[in-house]
Amino acid sequence: MTLVELLVATAMSLAVVGGGTAMVISAVRQQPELSERAQNVTTARWQLDRMTREIRNGVSVTTSSPSAVSFVARVRRTVCGGTATESSTTPAIQCQIAYSCTTTSCTRAERAVGATTGGSTSTIVTGIDSSSVFCFVPSSEEDPTDCGPAKPGTSPTYIGVTLNVPNPSGPSALTVSDGASLRTATLAG
Repeated sequence: MTLVELLVATAMSLAVVGGGTAMVISAVRQQPELSERAQNVTTARWQLDRMTREIRNGVSVTTSSPSAVSFVARVRRTVCGGTATESSTTPAIQCQIAYSCTTTSCTRAERAVGATTGGSTSTIVTGIDSSSVFCFVPSSEEDPTDCGPAKPGTSPTYIGVTLNVPNPSGPSALTVSDGASLRTATLAG
């Protein structure tokens, strides 16, 4: 090999190694952001699953708005708002479950049916950026089968839930949504 060939090969090798190093450095710098995004979505998905599971056990909706929903559901407790969970052989009791959301968090309250205070209240979701979390069917939309504000005078049979969690890599939120029909829902055919 001549000196010129050796210099050209060395320069090309440095360019390839430099490009590879830049890619590795970029990936390492983005890792915390990607981990945070994955954690936000995982947490929101877990809470969303919990909410829809309770909605499926719902018997009737008592309050419905985009930022709050209250419904009667069957829970495995000795008393509404208690922390002791009963065994699977004990019949579930009916309790009032109320979710209320602000632009930063959602709370869950469990109390006796018909009660507006008391029971146990806990924050279940934090870091959301919208209080419009719930939608209902039948809705007051032009097509009542579209999820939207609850149709006045009717009890919703389906509750949709949408959580917008922060996106560490950009200005737009990450959206996680699901929904469920109540246990007593009758679907028109």
